[in-house]
Amino acid sequence: MYPFVETIRVEDGMPRNLRYHQERMERTMSRFFPNAPVPSLESALDNSAWPPDKVMKVHVEYGGQGITLVRAEEYHIRTIRKLRLIPCDEIDYTYKSADRNRLEQLAGLKGDADEIIIVKNGLLTDTSYSNIALYDGTEWATPRRPLLRGTMRQALLDKGALTERDITPENYKSYTLVSLINAMMPLGRCVCAVRP
Repeated sequence: MYPFVETIRVEDGMPRNLRYHQERMERTMSRFFPNAPVPSLESALDNSAWPPDKVMKVHVEYGGQGITLVRAEEYHIRTIRKLRLIPCDEIDYTYKSADRNRLEQLAGLKGDADEIIIVKNGLLTDTSYSNIALYDGTEWATPRRPLLRGTMRQALLDKGALTERDITPENYKSYTLVSLINAMMPLGRCVCAVRP
C-alpha cells in the first residue's frame, strides 16, 4: 500500500489550515488503520524554524506506523493559462495518497494545454493536482463531487467563499475564470480564463 500524504503550506513562518489537515488524516486513519494511534501534525512540524520570507511546501507521508516522512521545500506556483477537459469515469482519488499514477497518466493527455480538468460521470471534478473554483461574474463555485475533498476547498466552503454546484462541460463555458485551489494555492493565486 502506498503511504498517505498531507501537503501543508507554511507561509510567514506559520503552518496553514493545520486543523483541516489533521481532520483529514484522522478520517483516513480511521478508514485504513482503525487500531493505530493518529499522529499529530502539529507535533511533527513543531520543532521546525520556518523561513518567514518564503512559502514552504511541507510533504508529510504517514500510514499504520505513524508519520514516516517530513520533507520541506520552497514553493512556487505554476503558471496556468489553458485548461483541457479530459473524461475519466473510473478514477478514484478519495484519499490523498502517494499513488498518483492515474492522475499523472491523465495529465499526460493535456496536449497544448498547461493542465487538465478531469470530467467524471459527466461532471467537472479536479485538475491533476488541485480542486477548482469557477467565477461567473458574481460568485465562486466549486464542483459538488471533487475527486479529493481538499483542505483549502473545505476552509473556503466553511467561510462561505465558495458554493458547491454540479458543473457540466456544457455549463463550464458560462464561467469566466478558473482558480486552481489546494493547500498551497488559496483562492485567486492561480487563475486563468475559461476561454484563453
